[in-house]
Amino acid sequence: MSDVPALPVPRLVLWRHGRTEWNAAGRFQGQLDPPLDEVGRRQARRAAPHLAAPLPEGTLVVSSDLGRAAETAVALTDVLGVPLRLDPRLREVDMGSWEGLTRQEVAERHPEQYADWLAGRPITGRGGEDSADVPARALAALRDLPEAPAAVVVTHGGTSARLIEALLGLGPEHRRVFGPLANCAWSELAEQSGRWRLLRHNTSAPDLPDGPVPPPQPGTRRPDAGASPEEGAPRHTQDADAL
Repeated sequence: MSDVPALPVPRLVLWRHGRTEWNAAGRFQGQLDPPLDEVGRRQARRAAPHLAAPLPEGTLVVSSDLGRAAETAVALTDVLGVPLRLDPRLREVDMGSWEGLTRQEVAERHPEQYADWLAGRPITGRGGEDSADVPARALAALRDLPEAPAAVVVTHGGTSARLIEALLGLGPEHRRVFGPLANCAWSELAEQSGRWRLLRHNTSAPDLPDGPVPPPQPGTRRPDAGASPEEGAPRHTQDADAL
């Protein structure tokens, strides 16, 4: 277990951006910058007041500078009446040659890389960014924040997952222990007694963008689950935002 990251804020809310057309199509985004689609914009507007309600006065909002995250963040800063901080260190994982491709295209063009990815092994030959570098840069961004009672960090599927693991002191062998954040869902962590605790995970506004959530049926997933390819399950094709 690694040392506990010391940050100038004792409470963090990690909020993933709303949906994009690429999310809906199962296309890997990485550090490319497709915008929110109309569903994603509605998700952000609906989630913002739910997210804002329990936040203490003086909460900071810091976001990845990619447009899909920044636009999501503005929905919250409009509610809170606070300025938005942008930091490129909170961007999604750079996925090299996979960016812009669907899961099926990656499987057809790079079958060995795809097999390694499904198995959770290191991916060679793809280019981009080593996943171990992601929490280092994201934590550096958080360490540069001013002291505050809380911060909302608006980021991406892969980056949020690596941050949660780093804050909880989980090593590479514990990757995929937590399911990835759905579009516009959030997780909350707090520093207590010298360590970080995960207080809630993958929380979302109670309604879907287009109406109330229907009662769950056995064996089905919520239609807004936004499963990330980080899960490594080929049937989960709604979203391809994370490593």
